[in-house]
Amino acid sequence: MNKRKIAFFDIDGTLTSERDGSIPDSAVLAIREARANGNLMFINTGRCYQNLEERFRAIGFDGYVCGCGTNIYYDNKELLYVHQSHETVMEILGQARKTDIDILFESRQEVVFDLARPLRHPDAKRQYYAFRERHYDMSHALEAEDYICDKFVIWYEKEEQLAEFRKVSDSYFDCIDRGGTFREFVPYHYSKATGIQFLLDYFKLPAENTYGFGDSNNDLPMLDYVANSVVMGNAEKKELFERASYVTGKASEGGIRQALEYYHFI
Repeated sequence: MNKRKIAFFDIDGTLTSERDGSIPDSAVLAIREARANGNLMFINTGRCYQNLEERFRAIGFDGYVCGCGTNIYYDNKELLYVHQSHETVMEILGQARKTDIDILFESRQEVVFDLARPLRHPDAKRQYYAFRERHYDMSHALEAEDYICDKFVIWYEKEEQLAEFRKVSDSYFDCIDRGGTFREFVPYHYSKATGIQFLLDYFKLPAENTYGFGDSNNDLPMLDYVANSVVMGNAEKKELFERASYVTGKASEGGIRQALEYYHFI
């Protein structure tokens, strides 16, 4: 029997402190130690590859499941990439403009806001300027024939806007409630769970060797799929704790190390 364990980590609020977004040293050292003991360690995130900051890569993971299962890397090699067509992007963009919402398209190489009109939602503005501060090039014209995306997120003000927008998006994408008036859209048949299954097949590992670490709603497919689900103590949604095999400490208080010790990774 293959005793090698494989662990999957969300980023925001799991790898990073819920207090200030930093990466606790205890998490970095524990992940490196677990990997040195022969286990496989992967980031599993809704972020696309270009938004995987160097500070996360420097931790020393075996690879990354990005864009909610649409883009997978192992040992610096790309194993899977799924993107949407330009025609689909144009259809989604047209509905976003029709319903007057803020939209951010994401792909493995870039992020692009629709700036045909000024951003309105405070969180959309905040995210835009955060990318600016990190010197992201967001200049690719959405209408350019070569523009494609992997997934996208929206910010809206009224529930009627979301309902109208989904009359188009529901033909292609799952809608993930990220809280408030923020939604994440991922292509059907892809999720953090499908990324896990892809790697189980790749490494020929049994499902009982899987461990998932998360703290938010877009982690639910991962937490439901793995045999051992770890929920961070700083999670807020009741449904997350209902999925937990083990509730560890807060990210800022050594939760990653605590769980890796509990499950004998280290």
